[in-house]
Amino acid sequence: MDGMLNVSSNPHIRSKQMTSSIMLCVVISLLPACGYGIYRFGLDALKLLGVSVIGCVFFEYLFTFITRKKTTILDFSAVVTGLLLGMNLPPKAPAWIALVGAFFAIIVVKMLFGGLGQNFMNPALGARCFLLISFTSIMTNFDTDTMSGATPLARLEAGESVDLVALLTGNTQGTIGETSAICLLIGAIFLIVFGIIDLIIPVVYILTFAICIGAFGGYGFNLTYILSHIFSGGLILGSFFMATDYVTRPVTKTGQAVYGVILGLLTAILRVFGPSAEGVSYAIIISNLLVPLIDKATRPSYFGKGATKNA
Repeated sequence: MDGMLNVSSNPHIRSKQMTSSIMLCVVISLLPACGYGIYRFGLDALKLLGVSVIGCVFFEYLFTFITRKKTTILDFSAVVTGLLLGMNLPPKAPAWIALVGAFFAIIVVKMLFGGLGQNFMNPALGARCFLLISFTSIMTNFDTDTMSGATPLARLEAGESVDLVALLTGNTQGTIGETSAICLLIGAIFLIVFGIIDLIIPVVYILTFAICIGAFGGYGFNLTYILSHIFSGGLILGSFFMATDYVTRPVTKTGQAVYGVILGLLTAILRVFGPSAEGVSYAIIISNLLVPLIDKATRPSYFGKGATKNA
């Protein structure tokens, strides 16, 4: 009888999708926004994206080689991290910034905590926050050869209006992968259609953010103002592609809804009252740290727990 038992850790119900196929779908979903970033910002964007991806793959291979562990670069998770990191960089940032970010994302955030499935925060966003703190002037310089001045979020913070059409099409300043809301939404639809993500976290996140930004943004529930905030900065990129990360999101549907509310509230607070116009990266990182508490609070009761015994 003992030989018939196979004891393993949860989850016990497993998807037929492999990690590599899921990550490959995420890579494909990011290509429209990456392609537009290269079209919009030229070879500078292509260089940073390439260095970021190659750096992440190299550092993951190097770590597994030094520690004599099984190579994990074929699961495409390092490629996803590299693309997301590159998409969060200003187009004129030097290449070494991408390498430093790749090292921090893969070695510090991911591999030192056990690799894929063990990291406590999104590696790409962890690296972006590290770079923002360490190299603020570089990470907040969005001037290009064809455009200079304040970003849409900075203009909104200053009380100026922005062009919604420009925000949708991507004819604005910002990081490589966050400017075109249309391209990001195309990628998000791809992930939804193929069942890689669902809409709980993104919808609750954006809806909560919209309510909060309308409540204390200073302009009331002005639709143009709220939409300008939604399509500006990294909100679309963060809500669909990073907040939905399997490893750092809550497990239960209830927990994911709570997670989305916290994300929306934090992002609005950081944008309105924080020193920086952007708040998505820090909001997701902080919420990642709260996920164990959310999971504990929303964990369903065990089968039969709480039942009364018959007399």
